[in-house]
Parts: sequence; structure tokens; C-alpha cells
Amino acid sequence: MVSRQGTRPWLPICTALEILLVYAGILYYIWRWQFTHPHLWIALAALVLLSQLAHRDTFRSLGLARAGLRPAAEIVLPLALVFYAPLIVYGFAHHSLALLLPNLRTLIAPTGYAVWCLIQQYLTQSYFHNRLASVIPNRHVTSLLVGFMFGSAHLPNPVLMVATSIGGFIFAEIFVLHRNIWPLALAQAVGGLLLAAVSPASLIHNMRVGPGYFFFGVH
Repeated sequence: MVSRQGTRPWLPICTALEILLVYAGILYYIWRWQFTHPHLWIALAALVLLSQLAHRDTFRSLGLARAGLRPAAEIVLPLALVFYAPLIVYGFAHHSLALLLPNLRTLIAPTGYAVWCLIQQYLTQSYFHNRLASVIPNRHVTSLLVGFMFGSAHLPNPVLMVATSIGGFIFAEIFVLHRNIWPLALAQAVGGLLLAAVSPASLIHNMRVGPGYFFFGVH
């Protein structure tokens, strides 16, 4: 059987150009358009969705189905415990973490952040990872590129750049084995909230990226 790329040798080039176009658009939105044209994210989202329709992506290939949920969680949760346990111990020891009874007010912000992490994993794994994997045969190289792109999107925040570069690579490796983004999004949400709690404000700048990082604390 002749492969799809074999019958269409231009397809990998078009896919690579598409990846560059969308990623450049996201970076430009972070650094410029969110201030000058704040509604352009709709066009970027539409481009991603149209691409997934054109490539005939399914819920399973996007990592949104139940398939792979349990095996992915069985890898992600122990890894998260290894990375997050020192942060939890440090947070309680330095009183940056405390046990509180949950209520509606304390749950709104974490829930909103968890949804945002799901969107990030959808873009990172369901879109960029899938497209990169279609043009790069080596899955480890693809994972490295995913980690680099995820980390670069968090410039110039040093804490988030390091965390998302490493986390992006690890999540990408897991996504290859078990195509499901739900445990990845949960792990990112918990890790992000822990980092925000224990990191010095002088470094984390309230989790800001792009130009907003430089204006933290400016009134």
C-alpha cells in the first residue's frame, strides 16, 4: 500500500509550514496581538480546528476519548508525586501552603486554571504534537520539539520556562505511549498551582509570560 505522504510528497512541507504559521501566530498574539487585536485568538483557534477537520482527527487521536486514560494516569500520577512532593514539603515548611476547608470561592480560581491547562495540553499535544509526528519519524525528537515549543511560549518567565520545557517533553513522551490528555492537564494544573504558591514573587511574577512579565508590580 502506498502511504499518504508517498502519494502527496508536498504534504509534509505544507504541514511543517502550517505548524510554523500557527506557532508564530500564538507567539505574536502573546507578545503583540493580545494588546492590539485581542479577538484574533478566535482566528487562531479556528485555524487549528479547520486543520484537525482537514486531517480527519478523531477524539481518540486527539487524546480526548476514554482510551488510554487509565494507563496514562498510571504513569503521570507517580511521576507527579515524585516532582510535587518536595514542593509540598517546602510549601508547608515555609508557610506558603496551608490546609483550608474548600468553598465556592476557593474552588473557582483552581477550576478555571485547570480548564486553561486542558486548553494548553490540547494545543500542545492534540495539535502540535500530532502535526509534528506526521513529519518527524523519531518520536523522541518530536517530544523534544514539543517541550521546546511549550517552554518557549512561556518566555521570559524563568520558572515557567524550565518547568514547561521539562514537563512538555515528559508529557509528550507519555502522549505517544497512551494518547490521552486528561491526566496531563490535571498534572499541569496541580504543578502550576504548587509552583505559583512556593516560587518567589520576584521570579514567578504571578505566572505572567510575554510583556506582562515585565510589568508585574507596575501601577
